[in-house]
Amino acid sequence: MSNSNIDKEVVKNLSKEQRDQLNADPITGEPGAHPIGTGVGAAGGAVSGAAIGAVGGPIGAAVGGVVGAVVGGLAGKGVSEVVNPTEEDAYWRETYNTRPYYNETINTYDDLDYERDYRDAYQLGYTSKSNYPAETRFEEVESDLQLKWDQTKRNSRLKWEEAKHAVKDAWDRVSF
Repeated sequence: MSNSNIDKEVVKNLSKEQRDQLNADPITGEPGAHPIGTGVGAAGGAVSGAAIGAVGGPIGAAVGGVVGAVVGGLAGKGVSEVVNPTEEDAYWRETYNTRPYYNETINTYDDLDYERDYRDAYQLGYTSKSNYPAETRFEEVESDLQLKWDQTKRNSRLKWEEAKHAVKDAWDRVSF
């Protein structure tokens, strides 16, 4: 079924679980949207645009940030079309507790939880790989990913040494 045959207003009124299955944009109801990739791209683009625009002073930085956010958001959406975050999330939700690092970490936290502890780590892995050339190895960017983990881990209790295995797992699973 093509997206043109789907009533976006109907999609917007579905339950969250049903919208997630369609990978629907939470605002427009557009099926197949990738708000994570768009958001990651927009954030990266805004920073880059502001840095480039700073050459023109404060106004240049502001304009550069806005333009960078738009361009980055579009680029992030394009990359997310390659990586389906709904499929990746479902895969890791089903398999996280079968991974060797889970068995090691359960000794520290006896109530490990996918949503709280692991979801952000996997998401960092599968969304970050597209920010680097295809041949980039995880080890080459590990320090960058560690900084991102410290900024994006929300409620996870995992320290980088515990989370990096999940990030690398998701990184390695994605191929371009």
